[in-house]
Amino acid sequence: MNDTPTLVRSRSDRMLAGVCGGIARRFGWSSSIVRLLYVLISIFSAGFPGILVYLVLWLLVPEEGAA
Repeated sequence: MNDTPTLVRSRSDRMLAGVCGGIARRFGWSSSIVRLLYVLISIFSAGFPGILVYLVLWLLVPEEGAA
């Protein structure tokens, strides 16, 4: 049996769609740290289209509890 949590969008730990909350839960990190890192990487890296990546993850990652 696999004890590793799967990547799902969080229903309880969300600011917009729960993407960062789901990533944080998957890896056992603080959701605040994940959000901060995501914003910083998006701002300071011209090669990382943060908004586009977030929208794609929003569409592709299932919501927590969805069958």
